Amino acid sequence: MLAGIAIDAVFADPRRGHPVALFGTAAATVERRLYGDDRFRGVLHVAACVVPVALLGLAATRPRDPVVRAVLSAAATWAVVGGTTLAREGTAMAVLLEDGDLAGARGRLPHLCGRDPSGLEAPGLARATVESVAENTSDAVVAPLFWGAVAGVPGLLAYRAVNTLDAMVGHRNARYERFGWAAARLDDVANLVPARITGLLAALGASLVGGSVREAAAVLRRDGHRHPSPNAGRCEAAFAGALGRTLGGVNVYGTRVEHRPEMGDGPAPSVADIRRSVRLARAVGLGAAALAVTALLLRRR
Repeated sequence: MLAGIAIDAVFADPRRGHPVALFGTAAATVERRLYGDDRFRGVLHVAACVVPVALLGLAATRPRDPVVRAVLSAAATWAVVGGTTLAREGTAMAVLLEDGDLAGARGRLPHLCGRDPSGLEAPGLARATVESVAENTSDAVVAPLFWGAVAGVPGLLAYRAVNTLDAMVGHRNARYERFGWAAARLDDVANLVPARITGLLAALGASLVGGSVREAAAVLRRDGHRHPSPNAGRCEAAFAGALGRTLGGVNVYGTRVEHRPEMGDGPAPSVADIRRSVRLARAVGLGAAALAVTALLLRRR
């Protein structure tokens, strides 16, 4: 696992041929064959996509040679952990906004979230970036490491499959309201514990970004449950408290407008806060890696 984390830190995600992208292509093919506007077909879709991936992970634990098992574990960890790419995307947004390149920043935002960037100015782009960094720190780093510590390589791969399916079909729109229900609910369950670990680690790391651990913990406790997602709110509230900023507000997703509760007590994020959020996300990722490796070592005793 440590080797996989190190590989991600050095090389991040490849631009082409990433295993998660290949899984997404396969899942889209399965969707075309199974799609129907009902929950049962959505359950079949999730099962058809996740079970083979979990079995592949189980097969990776079977070789008797410990070196082979270590290489496969490292490869699986690298494939599912995306902390370095997340940090690079956040930093890229910071650079574009610091240079006043609004067009470039609007074009870059879809790399982080599904929010419509066309009507966003610098403050809105900064808020969207900070919120996305907060939520994706759990999805891309803490959650896969948690499931790797709990269930080894099968846990790593199965979690990433579930999370990818949620990103593909777990939407509240006419096509996926029912078909994507199973993927969305399974992703909620898979992230219940990791999101709360992310919130705690972010609060504990508040002093690294000039914040107060006590204030961050207070905001997490007060506002974490206010988000419509059972998990994203914990991450965003902790980041808001640690950064001393207020997150939430009106979000536009194509033709859909959502009014999110505000979390935190300070002003709205500025462009300068993007780099602070990336620094906090890196610290949370390191903390999660330490916890996961420690848990694995304790299990082996």
